[in-house]
Amino acid sequence: MQKATVYFTKDITPEGLQKVYRALGVELPGKVAVKISTGEPGGHNFLQPALIAPLVQAIGGTIVESNTAYAGRRDTNEAHWQTFKDHGFAAIAPCDLMDEEGELILPVDGGVRIRENIVGSHLKNYQSMLVLSHFKGHPMAGLGGALKNMSIGIASSRGKAWIHTSGSGDTSMNAIMTADQDSFLDAMADADQSVMAYMGRENIVYINVANRLSVDCDCCAEPAEPEMMDIGIFASLDPVAVDQACVDAVYASPDPGKAALIERMESLNGVHTIETAAQMGLGSRAYELVEI
Repeated sequence: MQKATVYFTKDITPEGLQKVYRALGVELPGKVAVKISTGEPGGHNFLQPALIAPLVQAIGGTIVESNTAYAGRRDTNEAHWQTFKDHGFAAIAPCDLMDEEGELILPVDGGVRIRENIVGSHLKNYQSMLVLSHFKGHPMAGLGGALKNMSIGIASSRGKAWIHTSGSGDTSMNAIMTADQDSFLDAMADADQSVMAYMGRENIVYINVANRLSVDCDCCAEPAEPEMMDIGIFASLDPVAVDQACVDAVYASPDPGKAALIERMESLNGVHTIETAAQMGLGSRAYELVEI
């Protein structure tokens, strides 16, 4: 597979975000879903509404999310809608809880671990998608970027448990917490394949904001404070390349504070999802970084 192009800016501002999006040279068709993480209440590292609002509004996007599989303040429709409001997203754009009214089963073609993916039924209402991710560490996946946001993030509450347990059918938290790690990481890549096939690869773009680089994800109510400096914003038409570029940037950073994030990524084999997605032909780990 030939090299992908990843655009990069150090300018983590609304202007910088719009600049990398425009560099992609794509006009997303139809109704546009903007997949973010609303962030578990108590946490504060999620992408801030003030940062993303101008871009979301410029593309006429609807902010979309799905309920969590774990107990918290985003595991029910009522609680999650309150989080949309409390975290400021409802004030900047239309919002949609995609699994509020049921589920949609997507087939996985050539999956490593699962043969179907379970997403919110509202996904059918969109013709294109901006996968707008906060790149950071993760206490279960090792790292979170575009591939995780498009798999676990788009999956319904039940679908999240399905991916975590590689389709075992056991949706209990014990099954999730004791699942085989690499199988879970493989299943995320499988889920990515189903979403890309359903939406059409040409109808999805990916932006990773590498700031507030905690070892923990935005799903944590009390995430660890970041130990390394912000890096910048990465954008690509290739989800594998954009995640790989972020991982490479962490390793290449001169900041000694990167050690904690690297340890988190390595201890959970976080790069494995990138490896599996590349092997499945979902993108390329080889890329050209274009700074703008």
